[in-house]
Amino acid sequence: MKTQLLKAVSFTCAVLVAIPLTLVDAAEGLDSDAISRAAGTSATVQDDGVVRIAWSRDDVPVTVDGILLPTQAGLGSWAAFKELADGGVMLMGDTVVFEDEITPAMDAAIAHNLDITGLHNHFIFDRPAVYFMHIGGHGQDAEQLAVGVKAMWDAIKAVRQANPEPGNRFPGEVPEITGRYNVDAIETILESESALNGQVLRFTFGRTATMHGTEFGASMGLSTWAAFAGNADHAVVAGDFAMTTDEVQPVLRALREAGIHVVTLHNHMTGETPAYYFLHYWGNNSPEVLARGIRAALDTQD
Repeated sequence: MKTQLLKAVSFTCAVLVAIPLTLVDAAEGLDSDAISRAAGTSATVQDDGVVRIAWSRDDVPVTVDGILLPTQAGLGSWAAFKELADGGVMLMGDTVVFEDEITPAMDAAIAHNLDITGLHNHFIFDRPAVYFMHIGGHGQDAEQLAVGVKAMWDAIKAVRQANPEPGNRFPGEVPEITGRYNVDAIETILESESALNGQVLRFTFGRTATMHGTEFGASMGLSTWAAFAGNADHAVVAGDFAMTTDEVQPVLRALREAGIHVVTLHNHMTGETPAYYFLHYWGNNSPEVLARGIRAALDTQD
């Protein structure tokens, strides 16, 4: 009887010990199968526990410096998921985009609460031109983040299914450039005075930072600006937003809500305080509509 009782106690203790260990084991590590299902592609688990998905852009031939570039030489899209100390999940990734895919991919990412953290080129003399959209995100659910990545990649695939060859311009008519604008209306919207340089109406909004212990601003290139080219009814606008880190996503989202395209996101300098990022944009609409979109983005900044 004593022996049986000891065995029963030992078994019970073993079960009690085993249960929490099993629960801990189940909780540790991301569910790569769930991420695979959400992303619609196979995921792999790295030695450090990071889960990665990938997509090689072999659907469009790309030449760089006259060479047909193998996809393995830098034409890969990827996303990586990592557990955070607080139990959440962090996402980082990089997506290959051709020029006509940039806006659809960006809109899909924004719609799924992903951050756009960079947009630039990795090559020169590439035909067609290739850009790379870096993304980030964090949350409590890795599957939701994976759904966002899938939405981006699906948006790109939809563009290519509709037009196998990358396009060479944005939709919309080309305005006649006369250099005549309703200057008062645009200045009122942007709450700033303009300067007419030839046929281009330009606005500049200075920012300040310090470097090497010295303050500097617009005269050293630290500014947001907008240049309108067209006429009183129809224009294009090119420009640049100077943004601190916390301003990047609000500005980007405001511009896209206004139908203004984001064409580059990167840095122009190093060592400045605070750190600044620069977003280049392009819009095609009536000057007042474009000005209201730029004003909305300016209003997101401190």
